[in-house]
Amino acid sequence: MEDILLLNSIERYLEGRMLPDEKKFFEELRTSNPAIDQMVVEHKLFLHQMEEYAGVKHFKESLHTIHSKLSVTGEIRNSEEPEGVTGKVVQLWHRYKKVTAIAASIACITALFISALAMYFSPAANKTQLERLSRDIAEIRKSQIQTNNALKEVADTKIPKGAIVKSGGTAFLIDGKGFLVTNAHVLDGSGAIVMDKDGHEYNAKIMSVDHARDLAVLQITDDDFKPLKNLPYSIRRSQPDLGEELFTLGYPREEIVYNMGYLSAKTGYKGDTTSCQLSLTANPGNSGAPVFNNNGEVVGIITTRQSQTEDVVFALKANNIYSMIDSLKSQDTSLKKIKLPSGNTLKNMDRVSQVKKAEGCVFLIKTYK
Repeated sequence: MEDILLLNSIERYLEGRMLPDEKKFFEELRTSNPAIDQMVVEHKLFLHQMEEYAGVKHFKESLHTIHSKLSVTGEIRNSEEPEGVTGKVVQLWHRYKKVTAIAASIACITALFISALAMYFSPAANKTQLERLSRDIAEIRKSQIQTNNALKEVADTKIPKGAIVKSGGTAFLIDGKGFLVTNAHVLDGSGAIVMDKDGHEYNAKIMSVDHARDLAVLQITDDDFKPLKNLPYSIRRSQPDLGEELFTLGYPREEIVYNMGYLSAKTGYKGDTTSCQLSLTANPGNSGAPVFNNNGEVVGIITTRQSQTEDVVFALKANNIYSMIDSLKSQDTSLKKIKLPSGNTLKNMDRVSQVKKAEGCVFLIKTYK
């Protein structure tokens, strides 16, 4: 079979344009000829990468069009004024910046892949060239993975250059001025950044670490952070009831995740009275996450998961936050301005609405050295 005819047959096969008998014959040919089967797999990957690149290119063109329209209507300005940099285009950029960054690597990989296919389908192609093509494709795939990982690590991060990320977890606001609480064991580093649900990173300062309670306080010190006048939830002093339905928001990965469960025991590990036991799903990144009841009150902070048992989690009771802050205020005058939330606007809301209002106050935290 001529190379061009073979390529045409592969495309017709992948697009589903073959007649039943022709498709059956071609699939038998794939089974008996590993070289042709490999060509089909590689051509399918090539077409997928071309579609992905086209999608990214279309997104960039759409973004440019939106920017032009907003500039014409005056909704954004190309100046140094704050109103310009907080426009809708900037918000879109923050949300899709990783996709746009990876587009560059996809374009490069696509070009290399086309060159490799051209070499294979040339009349002088032989077994040696086929083997070299396979090695080149393997190297291209390896390079793609490395490039994408590198782009994800460096794209617009506020982690200092050369710093090493040591740990991560979840933190949540206890004061709209930027004060957050998390677990002490999450802070395995000297510096920290936090990231909100939209992917915006903020510099944060570790204010105090209480290893005895496994609690820590941080403050967002970034000029990009906009303080909140009021937090939507309150922090409950009394413990929840046995069997009470609870939910949590946290960052087991770089995306906020919702989980629901209930209070399964009023004490924690080995009868610890400062904590309680929950029945819900949690992963290491959930450490420091707030636990809410149906009224939207914070009733605890997730600390550990029992590794031997599925869906068993321990959480510090929320009254530990009050005792820790009271102790800190007596020791450090700079923390006297912390005002724990008392109002609660989540009560009587449905769960979806509660999550939408609360998720903006929950952050991914990364510490570094």
